[in-house]
Amino acid sequence: MIVKKFIDSFSIIYFSIKNHLIRIYQNSNLYDKKISKTYANTFEYKPSQYLLSSIVKYQKKKYKIEDFSLESIWTKNVNSKDYKKLNNFFWFFSLDLKSSKKAVQSLIVNWINNNNRYNNRSWDFDLTSKRIISWLSNHELTYDEKDEDYKNKFDSSIQKQTNHLLNEIKDTKIFENKIIGCAAIILTGIAYQNNKIYLDNGLLLLRKIVKTSIDNKGFPKSRNIKQLSFYLKYFILIREWFKESQNTIPEFIDETIYHLGINYAFIWQNINHNILFNGNYISNNDEFDQYLKRFNYIFKNENKEIAGYAILKNKKIILAMDIGPSPVGFQSNDYQSGALSFEIISIGKKLISNSGYFANKQNKFNKLSKSTALQSTLVIEDHSSCSFKKLKLPGYIVDQGLKIINKNIVFEGNYWKISASHDGYLKKFGSIHEREIEFYPEQIKFIGTDRIIRKNKDKNVKFDIRFHLDPGSKVMKTQDNKSILIELENEGWKFSCDKFDINIDNGLYFGNKNSYKENRNIFISGITHETEQVIKWEIIRL
Repeated sequence: MIVKKFIDSFSIIYFSIKNHLIRIYQNSNLYDKKISKTYANTFEYKPSQYLLSSIVKYQKKKYKIEDFSLESIWTKNVNSKDYKKLNNFFWFFSLDLKSSKKAVQSLIVNWINNNNRYNNRSWDFDLTSKRIISWLSNHELTYDEKDEDYKNKFDSSIQKQTNHLLNEIKDTKIFENKIIGCAAIILTGIAYQNNKIYLDNGLLLLRKIVKTSIDNKGFPKSRNIKQLSFYLKYFILIREWFKESQNTIPEFIDETIYHLGINYAFIWQNINHNILFNGNYISNNDEFDQYLKRFNYIFKNENKEIAGYAILKNKKIILAMDIGPSPVGFQSNDYQSGALSFEIISIGKKLISNSGYFANKQNKFNKLSKSTALQSTLVIEDHSSCSFKKLKLPGYIVDQGLKIINKNIVFEGNYWKISASHDGYLKKFGSIHEREIEFYPEQIKFIGTDRIIRKNKDKNVKFDIRFHLDPGSKVMKTQDNKSILIELENEGWKFSCDKFDINIDNGLYFGNKNSYKENRNIFISGITHETEQVIKWEIIRL
């Protein structure tokens, strides 16, 4: 433990010194000279705005540039959130094409004059990537009908910013930022076709991202559902740029889209519900589905399990369960320690849910939403099945992870079963958690069996099994204290467990992005000294 703390402290000091030296270098004339090596390229391929409709939230009301106060738009008093919005220039997508080109282009010249040299705020990696994409995609306002001096200045700035991305992308830890950066570099390479440096490097980097962050079945190694959709959107966008510019589409891009697509079909299109596992929260994918349909992307998947997610369904019931291992390293940045947690959806409504994810890593709720207690699964001695360590940047990654020891899925007309076990409590408590959930469609009944298998029984251990409910659910304990009634809109369900205490507790629900509501959860609690403790419970529709 002492050695580990020393290594961690040394690492913090090392990276702090390293980052300080990098910052000094980036602000030097040497770095400015390095990224200022540009070429007399011609902006040839002009990408269509509508290709970005899966990425950009277009507003129905279009604004004119004249509606903005251009004199004060770069005020230094702007807050951090608005500063990012201004400097990524994605707000250009909300401008009416009847806006004054002169005003838009004057704004760009003003930005270039004030930000020609690198600075850590306006040249932030993510902002720079989005700015390049926006400037090139909004060419009707940003580039067309202007004199050669302006165009040369614009072309030079695009290339200089792209040079900065090429220099920084290898050190960027956030994979979403890497994808956006790759997209920007590739778009520059396609737009300025007489220089292959950007395109070749962008594709090389994109291949590396596929290799390092996507598994051999096409699911992000993070097991993050949001990241799956994000990757699919950007890979399709890049493919459409190649297609529209009449360039040959690289084969690996088509292959990656195919695998991401069939996984997207499994996790979303097959069920049309947000399952709240591992960094996921409620979002509406209907617009993206329409985008896929418009561009003729059709994906199908009849599997019952992918990337550690088992999903069984019929016309009325969906049973989803996390039977996958914890990711490693930075891949676990959004992981929630909910091994063997499950959700039940009945006629489109969540009966059993996980609590969701608070995505803002600077908020204390982010770490709370990662804990096992906020997932519908078993907790031993109030500890999570994984331990986390804090990053230099906001957020936490898995420090001590878990493995799935075995799993089994049965899906027949009158009988479903998902079973698995994990070793997340083995090191600390000498225990294996094994869960089996059976469903009988004709009776509309779930029978759950949780086992705590202990390697030794030197001391007693306390356990809790929680079943989180949607905020809209109503619960009431029966007079015999052996059952709990759940009212879910027009449906009634009964939860029971004969041999252990069952109670109702208040909780927090993070299903909507960066917000919370109060909800209720049912929990079974007990203390075991047995080598194998079996806890059986039942959920049946009334």
